Amino acid sequence: MGVIAKQSIRGTIVTYLGIAVGIVTTFFVLTRFLTAEEIGLARVLIDAAILFVGLAQLGTSSSVIRFYPYFHDNEEDHGFFFWALVVPFVGFVLFALIYWACRVPLGAWFGDKSPLFVEYYYFVLPLAFFMLYQTICETTCNVLMHIVVPRAVRELFVRLGLLVIYLLYAFDILSLDGLVIGICANYAFAALINLCYFFSLKKISLRPDWAFLRANPSLVRSYLVYTGFLIVSAATTTLAPTLSSFFVTAKMGLDSTGVFAIATYMAVMVSVPYRSVTAIASPQLARAIKEHNREEGSRLIRQVTRNLLLIGGFILLTIWLNIDLIFHILPNGEIYAPAKYVVLILGVSQLVLATFSICLTTLNYSRFYALSLLLSLILTISALVLNNYLVPLFGMDGAAISNVVSYGLYYLLIIATIVPLCRVHVVDRKWTYVLLLLLAIFALNWAWQTYLPALSIWVDSLVRSVVLLGGGAAIAYAAKLSPEIKQQINSRLKH
Repeated sequence: MGVIAKQSIRGTIVTYLGIAVGIVTTFFVLTRFLTAEEIGLARVLIDAAILFVGLAQLGTSSSVIRFYPYFHDNEEDHGFFFWALVVPFVGFVLFALIYWACRVPLGAWFGDKSPLFVEYYYFVLPLAFFMLYQTICETTCNVLMHIVVPRAVRELFVRLGLLVIYLLYAFDILSLDGLVIGICANYAFAALINLCYFFSLKKISLRPDWAFLRANPSLVRSYLVYTGFLIVSAATTTLAPTLSSFFVTAKMGLDSTGVFAIATYMAVMVSVPYRSVTAIASPQLARAIKEHNREEGSRLIRQVTRNLLLIGGFILLTIWLNIDLIFHILPNGEIYAPAKYVVLILGVSQLVLATFSICLTTLNYSRFYALSLLLSLILTISALVLNNYLVPLFGMDGAAISNVVSYGLYYLLIIATIVPLCRVHVVDRKWTYVLLLLLAIFALNWAWQTYLPALSIWVDSLVRSVVLLGGGAAIAYAAKLSPEIKQQINSRLKH
């Protein structure tokens, strides 16, 4: 347990260092030295590669975690890692052929508004290949209980590499071709580091153990069924988050994609805390579900949803109260300022995702996990229909609205599923109080900006933030809206 705690703490530190690098890169390098179209090109290439990876790995990331204990026996892995590396390669070849075959229809869809993406269409393949094996090697390291180096590669090395590549392009050392090749090379180095680290951990056998497979036919069947489920599920859950970016690219052009990408970067900050919180809560929730302890499961779910609503809500309010100042400080901020309300809408979407992500975890750990496939399909179809209808009408705002409506519907259906089937409770009275507090701060901010004159953008943002956020935090503390956070604050104050 000490190893797990130590690895988790180090991994969290690395994650936040990576976030700091990402903020510098996004808000002070990209917006200063790259045009919105160039930012959009980089964003859509990476989004396309992420979608490709989600499909091509054929569920390997989840299968590795689930089935490794069945193969591992007295330091013998029975050729497990052979399959962990080969299955994604088969998936890559399969989807590479599909991607190649779709060149004409996709070129026609993107070509009118975003011919630059069509020009670099095939660069998605090497980028996706390197990202695929970076991901797979990270997962295999995780099952061997070594998460720090792969996480450092993903969160820190990749972002530092991208920062260097963008700066080289900014100072005309790299051409646009060099920029795209550099992005691919950056992920190639990341995959190579992860692969070398993986082989350094222990003696890895890449020889398949056919005798072991023949002796365990039920294990093979379970793996195939589970993997088949994950392949279909990945096709839906991986597609939904990237649809807005693709529709903006196709309907509005790469310059709009670049503006939308900067707004997305801001909004994603709202959901950052949920990664650490759910990583801690998920094993406890899995244990409670396994033991049929519904009371403990409900307690954990209510605690997580309340705390993430409170933390994520205050992050969103901090961004929104200072949104004009952020665009004022941002290099070339006038180009990205039209996405002001996109940031708000996407921020609400990220708040929904962060707050209720534990509900999806609950469904996946329960015996009703297959229902998550149906709900994921609903998420993807709703996102597809809404983006297709709203982006031509409202542009980037339409893409953001599509995002928040589809995710809102998705998590509403998940809650409606787990409450009667898993017999758990998702929110409590204090959760409602937290929501009312956040809405009150939002309303007071609107009234302040509407009826009180601003002396300067700096003074106005600072005073509103101190008064409204400080007052809201004081109310939350005094009302014990989060006993867990209050306890942590009190313990820190005592020391």
